[in-house]
Amino acid sequence: MVNKEVTTTVPVVLCGGSGTRLWPLSREAYPKQFWPLVSTQTMLQETLSRASGASFAAPMVICNEAHRFLVAEQLRAVGNTAPRIVLEPAARNSAPAIAAAALLVHEENPQAIMWIMPADAVIKDTAALSTALSTAITAAKAGYIVTFGMKATAPETGYGYIETGAEIAAAPGTQAVARFVEKPDLAAAEKLVAGGKHLWNSGMFVCTAATMLAELERLAPEVLSAARAAVENSSRDLDFVRLDQGAFESAPNISIDYTVMEKTSHAAVVPADIGWSDVGSWAALWEVSDKDEAGNATQGPVELLDAERCLVRSEGVLTTVVGLQDAVIVVTDDAILAMHRDHSQNVKKIVERLKAKGIKQATEHRRMYRPWGHYEGLIQGDRFQVKKISVKPGAKLSLQKHFHRAEHWVVVNGTAIVERDAERILLRENESVYLPLGCVHRMENPGMIPLTLIEVQSGAYLGEDDIVRFEDTYGRA
Repeated sequence: MVNKEVTTTVPVVLCGGSGTRLWPLSREAYPKQFWPLVSTQTMLQETLSRASGASFAAPMVICNEAHRFLVAEQLRAVGNTAPRIVLEPAARNSAPAIAAAALLVHEENPQAIMWIMPADAVIKDTAALSTALSTAITAAKAGYIVTFGMKATAPETGYGYIETGAEIAAAPGTQAVARFVEKPDLAAAEKLVAGGKHLWNSGMFVCTAATMLAELERLAPEVLSAARAAVENSSRDLDFVRLDQGAFESAPNISIDYTVMEKTSHAAVVPADIGWSDVGSWAALWEVSDKDEAGNATQGPVELLDAERCLVRSEGVLTTVVGLQDAVIVVTDDAILAMHRDHSQNVKKIVERLKAKGIKQATEHRRMYRPWGHYEGLIQGDRFQVKKISVKPGAKLSLQKHFHRAEHWVVVNGTAIVERDAERILLRENESVYLPLGCVHRMENPGMIPLTLIEVQSGAYLGEDDIVRFEDTYGRA
């Protein structure tokens, strides 16, 4: 009889990236894994769909604390009503995150198989993926930490490479890892691809929780020690596991490749041709997108004339392109990117320049998401600004006050209950309320449809940090 515990596979999804190379669509406040890039599902949802079914345990998602409600909402949208969401209180790269995940999985079943994967990759051949995963699980049961090596079809400089070694007898279809190669320059990448022994490093790993912890203990004890303290002192809040901040921040900021995979004698690789891309640039997205007969990939309200091999994406503004070849045009409601496709790896540089200048579009969209819904700025002037606010059915904002601004709320759709000091006011469509500076107030949506309202702020300071919260459903300070 097969031991069910031994064959349990736990999907562990790493969801902490910022995806700056896909700016202006992907930004720190709403990075690429939360966007639908190649289908109607977001990258996170597509990743979860590959690891669903009777053979998988409930997924564990490791994410930035600021994105926790985005993750929870996207999981529930695809039917995951009991998510296990682990919150990183600080960015510490993949090694501490994987160490914490291994400790949590080990608590339930030391021999459970962990399938560790980033939340933002495209995989087109799911049947081939299933075959590769089965091969990797066999090797993981034999004590290996297995990665997936993707067939290198071009001399990509944005990927790391894996040099393959001898076949592993205990796991047919698996090879030893001879060495890992850092992201090469073009000349070096051309030699690697031509040699035929090197594969792209996918960033996916398969191993038992026990094997990963044993190798971390041997090769990176400081990482494991910090992760163990962060888990032991963690707290549960709604759907979330909050890792202890002080302990987690003491962990080295380092990847699992440097700490374990490049040093362990248990590294193995499954060569796989599964239609994989990490979608790490606009050029990579063009490669995996559907194209017209002229090689153009488009999304949104776009019209092309005599254009060839272009990627054009608009999030709402009519965008026309005439006579361009190999161009990338990305239009959002507050920023535009225009470049030659060959310069895709330089988008990160322009984002860094915008950050250095303090330009908020570098990291934030005009629409900002909150656990209760979202808001977006419409107009901003001297001592006033106008926002559109949408509140989900049954949701409520925090009980709060402002020291520097007054607010006027006008309901344009739905119903609102507003607390204003000792008052409780019911507002319907076309009704409004004034909130003077310093009053304690709250809004909730008691209805079955989204509540939409216009907020007009006036005052000496209009920053989002002018909030004193007295009570909050979502555990925010």
